[in-house]
Amino acid sequence: MPTPTTPAPTTTLTASDARRIALKAQGFLGAPDRRSGPRGILRHLGAVQLDTISVLARSHELVPYARLGAIGRRTIEDAYWTRTATGAPHAFEYWSHAACILPIEEWPHFAFRRRAYRARPHWNHQLPDGAYDQVIKQLRAEGPLTATDLGGAKKTSEWWDWSGTKVAVERALMYGEVVCVERRGWKRVYDLAERAVPAELLHDDLDDTECLRRLVRLAGQSLGVGTRADIADYHRLKAEQVDAVIADSGLVPVTVEGWGRPAWADPAALETPPRGRHRTTLLSPFDSLVWERARTERIFGFTHRLEAYVPRPKRVYGYFAMPVLAGGQLVGRVDPGREGRTLVARQVTLDGPRAVPAVAQALLEAATWVDCTNVRVERVDAPELRAPLLTELARALD
Repeated sequence: MPTPTTPAPTTTLTASDARRIALKAQGFLGAPDRRSGPRGILRHLGAVQLDTISVLARSHELVPYARLGAIGRRTIEDAYWTRTATGAPHAFEYWSHAACILPIEEWPHFAFRRRAYRARPHWNHQLPDGAYDQVIKQLRAEGPLTATDLGGAKKTSEWWDWSGTKVAVERALMYGEVVCVERRGWKRVYDLAERAVPAELLHDDLDDTECLRRLVRLAGQSLGVGTRADIADYHRLKAEQVDAVIADSGLVPVTVEGWGRPAWADPAALETPPRGRHRTTLLSPFDSLVWERARTERIFGFTHRLEAYVPRPKRVYGYFAMPVLAGGQLVGRVDPGREGRTLVARQVTLDGPRAVPAVAQALLEAATWVDCTNVRVERVDAPELRAPLLTELARALD
């Protein structure tokens, strides 16, 4: 059979149109749906990235905060990990854009990735003989367990030096025989998928095409509008996988002025012009609005780079520089820290004087959220803007 061709675009969007569509799709334009809370945000985005770094909070907490405001951190954790009255989970952890929290309803659509992992010819960690079967046997006998419960996660203190047990249980998670639908503190709790995943979702009988079509459609809906590379990056698909299904994914081809490459949009996002109130907030560097650098530069004209793993002397904006969103634009960065009940802005970058009120507002809301009563600014990259920023903060704190 010939490969279906994508019809020529019939809709042309300005760069501003595309930016507003993206903001709306990501939950930053218009009134947030507070009734659905963090679970609604998770379903809306399709994936919330996890990371070990915790400055103000961990990234999976920062994502709903950025959209809903100063919602309780315990509320966020409970939304992810508390089960329904019947014991069904709301979410599971798996490899999507990176290690992510995903809606449990999407378990069947990652069958293609579980199959691919089972077929991999090599791994970074060696699996000791018998370790895999022992982990499965122990989980079956004892119920959900952490890596510590299973016998320990590390052989030495080095973060990468996993024990044989940890290698085995992570391998089982990638294969889909084991699942994580709960965390205790920051520790994954592993369980057998056959026990934890609802029976109606447990099947792995969707073929790769069905899985990819679903994930491409979800990525397009979560992005609002995106290039092939944007859509592929959202769940870390290959370009050829996107090409194989995009024509019948439900997304529609569009032209975006200034992008210089084909794009696709969620048809629902094109029905009415996106309007509403813009959020002013600090963003996690791992937020899906900005996690792909080329897209962030194309949409916002803003260069974003996480520097946590850059040697200190080579950092430009700071260890965990958080972009500041205001008025639908990225207007600066804050590298935050905490000392007791003081939120410390170790380094602040401002996109001119007009960014000062927005950055002050974002800092004050973040301070309230993490139960800080004071904000201290250490360094402002534009020295002439330091006094206006301090004045704005003092006015709000009085």
